Formats: sequence, C-alpha cells, structure tokens
Amino acid sequence: MIASFGAKRDEAIQMSEFQQRVLEIPQEYSIFLGGGRGGGKSYCCALLCLKHAAEFGSRAHMMYLRRTHRGTQDFAAITMEVFGKVYGTAARFNSADGFWKLPNGATLEINQCETTADLLKFQGRSKSLIIVDEAGHYPDPMLIDRMRSNLRSIATVPTRLVLCANPGDSGHGWIQRRYINPTMPWRPFLEKQTGVMFVSCPSTFIQNEFIDQGAYRRDLIAATSTDLELQKAWLEGSWAIARGAFFGAVLDESINGIAPWEGVTARTLRAKKKRVKTGDGVYLEGFGSDEWRWFIAHDFGTAAPSYTGVFAVSPGIHGPDGRYYPSGSMILVDELATYIPPNYNEGTGWTVPRLAEEIRTLCDRWEIKPSGVADDAIFNSHGGRDGSIAEEFQRERVYFNPARKMDRVSGWELLRRLMQSAGKVDQPSFYASKSCSFFWDTVPSLPRDPRKPADVDTKACDHSADCVRYAALRRMNATSRPFDAGKRSRSF
Repeated sequence: MIASFGAKRDEAIQMSEFQQRVLEIPQEYSIFLGGGRGGGKSYCCALLCLKHAAEFGSRAHMMYLRRTHRGTQDFAAITMEVFGKVYGTAARFNSADGFWKLPNGATLEINQCETTADLLKFQGRSKSLIIVDEAGHYPDPMLIDRMRSNLRSIATVPTRLVLCANPGDSGHGWIQRRYINPTMPWRPFLEKQTGVMFVSCPSTFIQNEFIDQGAYRRDLIAATSTDLELQKAWLEGSWAIARGAFFGAVLDESINGIAPWEGVTARTLRAKKKRVKTGDGVYLEGFGSDEWRWFIAHDFGTAAPSYTGVFAVSPGIHGPDGRYYPSGSMILVDELATYIPPNYNEGTGWTVPRLAEEIRTLCDRWEIKPSGVADDAIFNSHGGRDGSIAEEFQRERVYFNPARKMDRVSGWELLRRLMQSAGKVDQPSFYASKSCSFFWDTVPSLPRDPRKPADVDTKACDHSADCVRYAALRRMNATSRPFDAGKRSRSF
C-alpha cells in the first residue's frame, strides 16, 4: 500500500495492511503492538512518528525508548530511511544525542531507559508521543509507568503511549495480564492499571509482505529448534505459551490453588475434634491439627518488595477444608508482600522495624510464632553496629534461621516436584491459598532465564517464588524426621 504524509519531499511510502490499519487508529488511543517476530512493528513505529509530526507540526515532541543503547541503533536507521524519503536533507539528525529535528518543527528523541537512575535524565521533559519498543525486555512495568509522567502537551494535541513486545521475554507475564487477557484484538479497551484507553494490534511475519516470508520462517524455526514454545510465540505471536513461564507445566491454579482457610488458626485447629463433616455431608476421620507444623519464610527487600509467607506442613491428614493433604505437603496459607501497586517489582522501602511489626501482625492472625527461614544473605554482617539484617529482625522479635540454600537449580527442581504432585494422594505436594494474590499474580508467569533455562530469570518478579523455594528447603529438612504425633502443633 502507498501512502503520503504531505511532506515537502513528494516520495510516497509503502506500508503493509497491518501498518496502515494501525495508522488509522485515532490519536486519542494508545497502542499495544504485540505479536510474533518480523511483523513490521518497528517500521510501524517510525510511521506513527511521521504521522504524528505531520499532524501536529511544531507541537509534536516524540520519544522512542529501548532498554539499551544498542537496541536503539536499528530504529535510528529506520527513521533515516523513512524521514529521508519524506523530508530529504531538510530533516536533521544529531547522532550523538539521538535527536531528530524535522523541518516543520517536530522533534523525535531516540534514547534508552534501563534503570530508575535513567529516569532522572527525562525529568521535566514534555512529550506528546512516547514509544517503548521491546517492552517485554522490562521484567516489570515500573519504569514504563513512570515515563508516562512525561506525556504532557497542550489541549489540542492528544498524548499517546505506544508499546511493542514479543511473547516469551522476561516481561511476558505483566504484558499478558495488561494487554492480552482483558481484550480482543483491534478493540479499544480501558487498561485498568493506568486508566488509559488502548488498542491491541497483533501481527506476525505473515502480515509483512516486504520480507521473504519463506526464508524468515526457516530462520525462526532454526533459531528455536530446541524451544518449541518460543517457536510458537515467534511464529504465531501466541501469548498462551508455557515457555517464558518457568512453572508453566507444573503450576495450575485450578489444581494447586485452594480456598482460603477462613476462620482457622493454628490454635483453633488444635481445638477441633478428630471427626469433621465435609461439604457433601461425609464425615472424615483424622482431622487433628496437633501434628500440623507451622512456620514463616521470608525473602527480604527494600527497593524491591519483601515477601513473607505463612506455611503449614501436613502430617498426612485432612485439612480444615476437608481436602486430604499427604504427609509432607506444604500449604501457603497467607502472605505479606511489601510492594507499590501496580508495580510488582517496586518495594515500599520499609525499614526492618516496620516490616517486623507487620510480620508479627500476620503471625498473630494465625496464632503462630514469628519464626521460620529466610534468605541466607540476611545473615551476613554489614560491618556496622546494627549487625546483620537477621539480627535486626531478632531485636524486633522476629526470628529467622538460614534457609541453607542448595544451588538455585536444585531448589527449583524440588519445588517443581511438589507443585507437579498436587492432587495425588500418595505424594507430598504444594498448594497455595487463592487469597495469596501476589503469589498467583507473579509466580505462574515467571519466565526462564534465557541463558540458563533451568533457572528463573532473576530480572523478573521472583520474590514470592524465592520465598516458597526457601520454605520447600525447610520442609525437606523438617520432614526428614518423622512427626511426633504426641506433640502439639508448633512453629519452627
């Protein structure tokens, strides 16, 4: 398809039907370009800049972002081609600053933003259009959400955010929750976390008529021959993949998720009789909580969230919900996550005394002692008079022992086996209460480390998963000894 933006240089631009359809979306809507590889998303972004500049002239101030400087180079080359066709030498590009000045007064800045420190260089800048390419390389949306504060313009110029992403990257989970699950393609929808109206526009290499599709398909297949889930994502633009989800094959909320244990505490369970009536009227024997073991596990964070879980380990009896839990099964019954919604990877910055107070409140709710296991790193001394973080917790009456972590891969494999056994009556399993929203919002979509597929991508939101891994290690050590049925339920 041929298009002209009415610029000084009368050289038309070819575009695919997908790109033309995107350009027809009214400026009032923000856009999510999400699909497989080779769909022409980056070129489409350059066309969106061209259209925005043509429509608003000197009032159009645009920014293109990627996570690294190297990633911006390809887009700079695309803009040179596109702007050159329209404006010729009248458009000026400062390659050192990554800054375009178009003859009608519009500007485009090509830059990178990788950490919160990078946000400082954008402070006070007003942009009418911000494009974030390869948004899936961001493990959480915090930086992108903060960049939205730079979307400011006069009343006659609508502001717009454009996001581009492929499935299977470290940000797969949050992107799928925001821009894939709530909507159908090409239909405007309200993105609830930010209150912005978006249109989701998928594409694959099949919609890109300007490449050798046969050769490109062969290249994609060759590049993903050992990862069929990623191959499906790149070829079909599918977001419904287990690749990018480390626990995709073993964790299912319909199996591992349980109803909240409402109105139950460790103490009230001890007072229950051994005979309990289930919902279908059947009486089950053996419901005695004298043998349940309770403890907490903790993953510490300040700038990143901390996560504390309350765990119960079954001796092989029915629980308060009437479900039978094989001996050694571990249940995450409650949680405390210190994060700033909607950014699952941004911590509240609480001090140890404040955090300890909340942990004690959590434990009081379940009538258990505030003691358990935590990341070995909090036991390292900082050299100051306060000692280690663990010692600070101890002064605040919260007691942790080191999780004594095995290597990460072995720990993950232990947890995966517990998850996969859920529903079996003869094997210890892992379950999590459906009230643990932070766990269920972050763990099922955790991506693999692209360089080490047997590990979780540590750039993603792994705080809850790490905590549960520490608990699984503690459970393994505790259940290596037989339960003493004569002793009361206890924390350890």
